[in-house]
Amino acid sequence: MEVAHGVGPGRIDIAYERFGPDESPPVLLVMGLGTQMLGWPDGFCSQLVGRGVHVVRFDNRDVGLSSHLTEAPPYTLSDMAADTIGLLDALELDSAHLVGASMGGMIAQAAAIEHPQRVRSLTSIMSTTGDPSVGQPSQEALSALLSPPAATRADAIERTVSIVHVIGSPGFELDEAELRRRTGVAYDRAYDPGGIARQITAITSSGDRTVLLRSISVPTLVIHGEADPLVDVSGGRATAGAIAGAELAIFEGMGHDLPRALWSEIAERIAELVARAEAAR
Repeated sequence: MEVAHGVGPGRIDIAYERFGPDESPPVLLVMGLGTQMLGWPDGFCSQLVGRGVHVVRFDNRDVGLSSHLTEAPPYTLSDMAADTIGLLDALELDSAHLVGASMGGMIAQAAAIEHPQRVRSLTSIMSTTGDPSVGQPSQEALSALLSPPAATRADAIERTVSIVHVIGSPGFELDEAELRRRTGVAYDRAYDPGGIARQITAITSSGDRTVLLRSISVPTLVIHGEADPLVDVSGGRATAGAIAGAELAIFEGMGHDLPRALWSEIAERIAELVARAEAAR
């Protein structure tokens, strides 16, 4: 793990990890609400590296070992997109392929809209456009996500398991032991419920991107679970519909997580998109 200091307009610190040969096409993985870079499992990163890309995963602002903005004014997804581009600057990368999950998909979309020269391709996973008429959560999923924050490490683990049982993939087996292990590691790295609240504010204050998404011209892949109760599949359909030429892949039985059984296929689709975008450069 390394830390890039003074990143982006906010001059914040961003913790990151790199996998694979430096000379391979760079793929930046942007994670979702309140989730550290560990939300991109090592095994999934290895699947991507095995398909010829260089992977960078990082902690967004307000999670993990990146800066926590306790005293800062509210921020938006555009600010988080600027962090992402700032990390590219710190890594001396002129551009990269962006892969975002959930809120990370929203951040990657904003980066592709606002910094088009820095984005080689866009993959938006289990995300949405910001249009309130699509991608809405079920009441059960929303209640689970907004349940009271944990007071202890053990509570944090149980809370996460309970949430994933609601929003996860009904068509695939949950590796609960691994989820418990990863949640414990994340808690030990940094636990900041206030940071999650600030990220929620960023999402809710950033508005509808539908019209702006039409400006995206880079190769785009939209991945969504047909059984996603937190971001309804209509959000993925709307995202793909707003971006000319976007490819839409909907997985039956997939909810709002990355089931191990789908890692290989998802990684293959991302790698194919990267190869296609690299060939067109």
